[in-house]
Amino acid sequence: LLEYVGKGKSIIDVGLAQARQPLSTRSHYFEVEIVDPGEKCYIALGLARKDYPKNRHPGWSRGSVAYHADDGKIFHGSGVGDPFGPRCYKGDIMGCGIMFPRDYILDSEGDSDDSCDTVAIRAKPRGVRNVLYLHQEAEEEDDEEEDGEDMEQEHEGKKVVVFFTRNGKIIGKKDAVVPSGGFYPTIGMLSSGEKVKVDLHPLSG
Repeated sequence: LLEYVGKGKSIIDVGLAQARQPLSTRSHYFEVEIVDPGEKCYIALGLARKDYPKNRHPGWSRGSVAYHADDGKIFHGSGVGDPFGPRCYKGDIMGCGIMFPRDYILDSEGDSDDSCDTVAIRAKPRGVRNVLYLHQEAEEEDDEEEDGEDMEQEHEGKKVVVFFTRNGKIIGKKDAVVPSGGFYPTIGMLSSGEKVKVDLHPLSG
């Protein structure tokens, strides 16, 4: 349960909360329930880079995208939002997730979530590990030729589709480039009395 205890007098009084882990292919969605909309319901949820400024609403600065409850707008690295979905009120559940491409590899994980090798290493007895290790080495050699292309893609950042929900229904999607290190679930609040309940691993989504 998060509660806003700031002054709420100007735009730098944002209260920001961020998850410890970025979204990944294993955990790709989170939700926030508006327990108390406070004075103005200046509640925003979205995704941001790890070093996002603590006094900026998610969506306002580079490396972030967010859905704002008070006006239903989406903000994507800018203080100017675009019409996106309905406003949200007390009792509404706002959700945010990422649709990852099938071949997505997160920088910090170092291995792809859907690769069979990593599962096999964990599942097999110790004696088999060398065989798999050699198999992985062979794969790495094959990959070297494609390094040039990979480097270019790396430089551009990995594109994903970010989606937002309200009470379990998808209200819209937005293409975004994942900052290096990943996209962290981020919640911002800016008017007195606001309270939200966060679920980082909801069953829905």
